[in-house]
Amino acid sequence: AMFLIEGTGGLLSRSVALQADAIDFLGDSAAYAMSLYVLSRSLRWRAGAAIVKGTAMGLFGAGVLANAAYHVAMGTVPDALTMGGIGTLALLANLACAGLLVRYRGGDANRRSIWLCSRNDAIGNVAVVIAASGVFASASGWPDVAVAGVLATLAISACWQVLNQALGELRTARAAVPAAGDD
Repeated sequence: AMFLIEGTGGLLSRSVALQADAIDFLGDSAAYAMSLYVLSRSLRWRAGAAIVKGTAMGLFGAGVLANAAYHVAMGTVPDALTMGGIGTLALLANLACAGLLVRYRGGDANRRSIWLCSRNDAIGNVAVVIAASGVFASASGWPDVAVAGVLATLAISACWQVLNQALGELRTARAAVPAAGDD
């Protein structure tokens, strides 16, 4: 639901930060579904799922950077009130998710990736609300583009963290003697 709300608001307000966060909501939904699927499976499965999610985070970050460059070239100035209102609603949704997941922040790569997604989303939403204030005060799109850059940086950073941990877990799983049903 937040993907649709924020995606529509991002398009209508011409906010690259809201658009990026909306796509991130969609990606998180897929990541949560994947994490639930592999939760009771072997370390190999969980590490493989984390590799897929980490790669998706990296691709998301690169896509956000490309979209931000486009908005800079076009001189886009988003609607600050729409940005701020939808950013606040998204923050409340992400804080609820992060609160549910905080106890998993130190788990295996699969669980850690979900925690990092929720944490990054809440940080990103705070940044979107601050950017909306900056857009309002400056009548410029630069605060919006700056937040898009922050969101991209968070995604790329999380990508490397998750991929490094998952690849280590995958090496551990391959070195261990396979248990029955450990496919």
